[in-house]
Amino acid sequence: MNFKSLSPLTTEFDNGRTSTSQISLLPTMSLHSITEYLDDLKMSRRRGRDYDHVDYTKLAPADKDNGFIDAQFITPAQKVPWKAICLATMLLVVGTFLLIFGSLVVSGHIILNYSDRMWPMIILGLLMFIPGAYHVRIAYYAYKQVPGYSFDDIPEFD
Repeated sequence: MNFKSLSPLTTEFDNGRTSTSQISLLPTMSLHSITEYLDDLKMSRRRGRDYDHVDYTKLAPADKDNGFIDAQFITPAQKVPWKAICLATMLLVVGTFLLIFGSLVVSGHIILNYSDRMWPMIILGLLMFIPGAYHVRIAYYAYKQVPGYSFDDIPEFD
């Protein structure tokens, strides 16, 4: 089938029929968005001309005193929050004990008369274990000086 192109949207076949196709390589834009695009182009060309008249001055020499002292750039020694670490360790130990004991009762390894009442103990153990393990982990990594961890991430109780 031979055809020749009359325009980007119209083609004529050998038998004389004309077909219009709606294929366009450019996205359709409304007149409003085209004018906004052209305005943006005009504004982008003007950006360099706004600063042609600005007078630049030399910076002060480095040997001159500019008000900074070396001590303000030194980080102070980290204060270890011992109370918070002790509380986190206690939460971890008690939470682990409650989780293990409650799980053993529910699974039947320890026989009690009211084993169905151990679910609150498991939930309480989780509520104590999660923050305790989280803060003990932060304290351990801060002690080992792993980048990204510090004792400042642990809240203090003062």
